[in-house]
Amino acid sequence: MPAEPTVTPLSDIGIEPLRALLREYGLRVELVAPGAAIPGSYWGEPEAGLVGNVLHVRMDTPMHSALHEGCHYICMDEARRAGLHTDAGGTDTEENAVCYLQALLAPRLPGYSRAQLFVDMDAWGYNFILGSAQAWFAGDAEDARAWLKRAGLIDEQDNLRPHLASLGVR
Repeated sequence: MPAEPTVTPLSDIGIEPLRALLREYGLRVELVAPGAAIPGSYWGEPEAGLVGNVLHVRMDTPMHSALHEGCHYICMDEARRAGLHTDAGGTDTEENAVCYLQALLAPRLPGYSRAQLFVDMDAWGYNFILGSAQAWFAGDAEDARAWLKRAGLIDEQDNLRPHLASLGVR
């Protein structure tokens, strides 16, 4: 059995900074008891789960997972948010936009950084053609940036606009 990858857990950052960050987007963060099942976890424990406008985490949930699932919520349209349970769905381009957005949000969490997010993403097993999350972000993410701009989530300089994606983004 392969060893679990070593990634930054929520316990290293704390839940309150994550709550404050995602509250700006209308997403609640609920803490699940140690060892308990995480509602809405697509990948299974300890990965974060989404049900409606609630992100479910445990203190051993990887920080990158909490950000990733939170960014799925931010990027999806109202119809998908209304029926959200476990599987965020979306297109491949939206998935790239989710990854890009989590890289923009990571530095807003005290004790975390974009560089650490990239290390965690690589350790967990995200796959990018250029070989790493950092290389993808720096050199192959123009489709993700364009998607986020069309959705009104970032401006031309990658500055965040704290609201949910506009309807009709593809």
